[in-house]
Amino acid sequence: MVTRPHEANPDEFNPWLRISSLIEKAGHLLGLDDGMITRIITPERILEVAVPVRMDSGDVHMFTGWRIQHNSSRGPGKGGIRFHPSVNVDEIAALSADMSIKCAVVNIPYGGAKGGVKVDPSALSRGELERLTRRYAFSIAPMIGPDRDIPAPDINTDMQVMSWIMDTVSMLRGHNTPGVVTGKPLAIGGTLGHAGATSLGVTICTLALLRQLERSPQEQRVVIQGYGKVGAPLVKLLTERGMKVVGLADIHGAIHVPEGIDPEKLALHFDESKSIMGYPGAEEVHADQLFELPSDIAIPAALGGVITEQVAEKMSAAMMVEAANGPTTGEGAGVLSSRNIPVVPDVLANAGGVVASYFEWAQDLQGFMWETELFHQRLEKTMHEAFDSIWERHLQLEVALRDTALVVGVERIAEATKLRGLFP
Repeated sequence: MVTRPHEANPDEFNPWLRISSLIEKAGHLLGLDDGMITRIITPERILEVAVPVRMDSGDVHMFTGWRIQHNSSRGPGKGGIRFHPSVNVDEIAALSADMSIKCAVVNIPYGGAKGGVKVDPSALSRGELERLTRRYAFSIAPMIGPDRDIPAPDINTDMQVMSWIMDTVSMLRGHNTPGVVTGKPLAIGGTLGHAGATSLGVTICTLALLRQLERSPQEQRVVIQGYGKVGAPLVKLLTERGMKVVGLADIHGAIHVPEGIDPEKLALHFDESKSIMGYPGAEEVHADQLFELPSDIAIPAALGGVITEQVAEKMSAAMMVEAANGPTTGEGAGVLSSRNIPVVPDVLANAGGVVASYFEWAQDLQGFMWETELFHQRLEKTMHEAFDSIWERHLQLEVALRDTALVVGVERIAEATKLRGLFP
């Protein structure tokens, strides 16, 4: 019986069941025994905390937060913190397991972790957001640290949130601890090159896939779901490399621009209207129709579970690169496989962010900042090596890229687990 945070409704998409079944499948492909598979699947620590916050009105509201450390066999935990109304223990557990695999796939010395608070941050004032962040940081402080677990930004969290967390932990410890989080501003231990690193990693993987399929980037039509921290830089990065972003969606809807979106014009329009809708010359379409638009490459860069069986059946693109975490359901992945649509999975495609976090953490421990050129050079080298190793194994195993990446990640975690043994 696979261990899981709680019994889920079998009729609903459950990200924890998805990732645990993928790890289990990879373990069987590797010939691991059931005990090792269960050990790799099971989270090491699940902390649920009450987060009381004094609102501007004087009332105290209660929120719920989590920090989950999935696996530490390869190093301290690494994973973001998200503030979102949909956050729950299954989602955070799944994302922590995703991080364990992701860090192993790109071969950096981290385990997986994740955190979050069930809250709509848009309904909070800046003062309320700071008080929520600091109280949550206080509650999880015993679990985190440069040598234990290093949080980072995720959905609805940013450099400022990381600054508050770093300061809170520093006050508790009695000394400055810049290495306790990554994704910080430069002034307090951040790093040159971190901004947009996830998008750059997605771009590197997209170009690498095109190279392996012997297709030129020029005039490749791309649709992107999401215009946030990952999707927005992607529009510019892909356009600069000759591709045309012909479809784009945000929380307000989707647009279709067959001749390709101009990144600069879109950025100016978004700054003024806070939405991609109304972009000059664009045809507005229903968000559910985004992946049906004529295209060559599909890039989900929003929330998980969006590429369902129905979406996969109607997808127009000939390949997909997962910029979001867990965007494809198991049924959706099955349809894409049956249609011979290659997919660069999230644990590889969006790993640029965690690689950048690793570099920031290393610089914090060294007390020495790298130049931007060195940062990008090492990021590209790490991502290329990871993609090439996955592709080579993909050809050997003759299974989908997603299964291959899971096999490589689980294999590396299992190796570390075996070498460390079992205490006591």
